[in-house]
Amino acid sequence: MLTVNAIAAPSATEPLVRTTVERRDVGPKDVLIEIRYAGICHSDIHTVRGEWGQVAYPLTVGHEIVGEVTEVGSEVSKHAVGDRVGVGCMVNSCRECDNCRAGQEQYCLNGNTGTYAAVDRDGTITQGGYSTHVVVDEDFVLRVPETIPYEAAAPLLCAGITTYSPLAHWKAGPGTKVAVVGMGGLGHMAVKIAVAMGADVTVLSQTLGKKDDGLTFGAGNYYATSDPATFEALKNSFDLIINTVSAPIDMAAYLGLLRLDGTLVSVGAPPEPLAVPVFALFGNRRTFAGSSIGSIGETQEMLDFCAERGIAPQVEVIGADAVNDAYERVLKSDVRYRFVIDIETLKS
Repeated sequence: MLTVNAIAAPSATEPLVRTTVERRDVGPKDVLIEIRYAGICHSDIHTVRGEWGQVAYPLTVGHEIVGEVTEVGSEVSKHAVGDRVGVGCMVNSCRECDNCRAGQEQYCLNGNTGTYAAVDRDGTITQGGYSTHVVVDEDFVLRVPETIPYEAAAPLLCAGITTYSPLAHWKAGPGTKVAVVGMGGLGHMAVKIAVAMGADVTVLSQTLGKKDDGLTFGAGNYYATSDPATFEALKNSFDLIINTVSAPIDMAAYLGLLRLDGTLVSVGAPPEPLAVPVFALFGNRRTFAGSSIGSIGETQEMLDFCAERGIAPQVEVIGADAVNDAYERVLKSDVRYRFVIDIETLKS
């Protein structure tokens, strides 16, 4: 076992603290990664605070991980020492169910193994990327293109793929009108990616406070959802709405913005259930859907897409001792647009 420095939550109510975690020995198909940067996702906060169910403490979170390969197992063929790599939201799956065989391991029917707070193959609880090193099966390790800086690559492993996957699946592109609800870590990536795909993009945010950013990222329009006139003005306007917020929304109002056969996809996950009025779906034959992360193959596709088009998240790099403050700022929407931890600061 390898003991490495980490940041962990001792409980649902206490601040995160410096500690150590154990990493398994590198097996024949494993890759040891020295982590350079780890992004802070709202999911990390939901998880450590017990908002998505009970977890085992102490817990190290973080599923936006980038770094370098420092050791490979005897049977590893996909990665080599020195490679720039990343790890996203999952580190294994059953590989035998229909979904895994179809290359959709993120929807593993037996449950994929999350990067943190999941039961690993050896029976231990997985610990995430707020740490100096991680050991991962080579099949769940991504290649990070040279043109994407490490700190910018980290959020792509969750925020990037979580928005890219539904945009690709519902075929956002030229001739489609896409609305993005929320302009946070996920939302700003949804805007950038949808614009790069060729869609006509509108941002729907609570206020106009980030309007200049949204337009700079390529959105054609920007509306405040706190203004009731927005929903009247935009009725029957969109082919696809990507809802990125992790809070309840007025589903009837947002569904009313969809054109014939339009789809509202939620990628944000509020702790409370969403109330979906069925009659709002009947009009215009609308669809309400959910989307998780992408497969490993699609995540690599997303990384290459972003590299080719020069797409990167806006990040604020912080030291290891600033994580608790960053959590509070995330909850206040006081970040533009993703905190990324410089793991070098965790080594001393």
